[in-house]
Amino acid sequence: MQGFTFYERVSKAFHHSSTLSKLVLLFTVSGGTGALVAYADANQGNGGAYIGSSETVPEKKKVVVLGTGWGSTSFLRNLNNAKYEVQVVSPRNYFAFTPLLPSVTSGTVEARSIVEPIRNIFRKKKMEILFSEAECFKIDAQNKKIYCRSNKTNNLNGKEEFVVDYDYLIVGVGANVNTFNTPGVEEHCHFLKEVEDAQKIRRTVIDCFERASLPEISEEEKKRILHFAIVGGGPTGVEFAASLHDFVNEDLVRLYPGIKDFVKITLLEAGDHILSMFDKRITAFAEDKFNREGIDVKTGSMVVKVSEKEISTKELKNGGEITTTPYGMAVWSTGIGTRPFIKDFMKEINQANRRALATDEWLRVEGCDNVYALGDCATINQRKVMLLSSVMSKAGAEARRNFCPAPLEPQEALASEDISAIFKKADKHNSGTLTVKEFEEVIKDICERYPQVELYLKSKQMRSIVDLLKEAKGDVKKETIELNIEELKTAFSKVDSQMKFLPATAQVASQQGTYLAKCFNRMEECEKNPEGPIRFRAEGRHRFKPFRYKHLGQFAPLGGEQTAAQLPGDWVSIGHSSQWLWYSVYASKQVSWRTRALVVSDWTRRFVYGRDSSRI
Repeated sequence: MQGFTFYERVSKAFHHSSTLSKLVLLFTVSGGTGALVAYADANQGNGGAYIGSSETVPEKKKVVVLGTGWGSTSFLRNLNNAKYEVQVVSPRNYFAFTPLLPSVTSGTVEARSIVEPIRNIFRKKKMEILFSEAECFKIDAQNKKIYCRSNKTNNLNGKEEFVVDYDYLIVGVGANVNTFNTPGVEEHCHFLKEVEDAQKIRRTVIDCFERASLPEISEEEKKRILHFAIVGGGPTGVEFAASLHDFVNEDLVRLYPGIKDFVKITLLEAGDHILSMFDKRITAFAEDKFNREGIDVKTGSMVVKVSEKEISTKELKNGGEITTTPYGMAVWSTGIGTRPFIKDFMKEINQANRRALATDEWLRVEGCDNVYALGDCATINQRKVMLLSSVMSKAGAEARRNFCPAPLEPQEALASEDISAIFKKADKHNSGTLTVKEFEEVIKDICERYPQVELYLKSKQMRSIVDLLKEAKGDVKKETIELNIEELKTAFSKVDSQMKFLPATAQVASQQGTYLAKCFNRMEECEKNPEGPIRFRAEGRHRFKPFRYKHLGQFAPLGGEQTAAQLPGDWVSIGHSSQWLWYSVYASKQVSWRTRALVVSDWTRRFVYGRDSSRI
């Protein structure tokens, strides 16, 4: 009877009693508590679950989620299994739609329009989810604990530290900006990773124009102050350069007419081209458009040092000559780096000297039990994926359609067997060599089961498998290309060695979060206490299909209401129509109707009134 209130006792007894017993129960209730207790005690020996009987309530597994970025938020939105107790730990209490950060820097979209409080996302879910605004600084995988400290603003007496236990840990903390240990970058450059970064850049742009407008400022100093240097020719750097150019030429020049001729935007890229991961047509169009509009694109320029007022570059095309250029504001956008506590965790689990946490195909951190990682802080070992994929065999194809894959053989044997299977299928005439035509008949199968091949072609700006075969065979005519099995192995080996990582994009993280949530939702479908991607037999059988990234295309806004779009199937579109497609996709991908309405209203306001040029 201990632990139950009086009314709970009545309810339980009434529910489990027979019709006659219920009448007796009602009668005894009217007679007082003592009669009720006596009735319950008298009936416990009859095998009924009456008042006071202890029903075993299964203990909920505790899932701890680190971060509120794309991967973690996607996981939380798709997790629907109420048998978990979920706790989210993150230093920010919101999700940010990061692809629109360049728009925030120019005032096209307000910062508040692209953020959604994380509590809003899961408050309507029928499961227990707690949130702690804190940062994790240590993971103890052996004892299944994480060590956290609260934000300074949450604790007036300083940062409070606490420990959280877990049964499953989902690590989705993203990554830092990679400075490549370049001197002066941390102290003098702006980054574009967080909402606060975009707001700071916007204020700095306005500050530069206000300082240049002060009296007694020389023309030379005005040129320096209004020189905006952007380091990195990837999608983020290019989109920011385009947004800044539109902001300056469509809005600021009307408010600061006396200094418009001093404005200069320079895009610095160490490689041979900007947007190197896009199709060659997009790269050429972007470079030509920027040069026409006055954005100075400098390729082959590697930044070696940044001081308070000057940026030094090594010109790779001129024999490594060092040049120094004055600037007013510098934005660094050159890649991602590992967070410090992730580095410590990697050392602990013997994954040192890696770019990110290595996971298997099921997103489980290699060397750990019940720890998963997704997004920019993790990477799937693509070489392992390639070796473990059964490409052409009927059994392998059938297994991929089922819930649990078929047993796999050891890695080395499978690698040779898979390549031989590809070769045998393509070589219909048993000639011992493959022509381009024979290869083109199986390339769709290859790219579908080996994502690395398609990613490699895009990264090298190769438009078809012919370019890959030419690279393996040498610069020969298409009609004369023939590869034997050893040359084919060499070609795949090169792809395998260079494409070990999926791109660090929101699209990848979002798909990983959705996949992992589906695994957690279905864990009990296979057998008792299944932990998802854990091997339970020596032959390597798994409970769930492995994660496979599906590339849905990418956009590159180039300013002037023009966008370059590269969609699946090598479909490329550049111009105003692609800009409207960009609007549609980005509006539809917002996490709530609130942010969707705010973003669309911001775009409409910009068309009518222009961008806001206040410093707020």
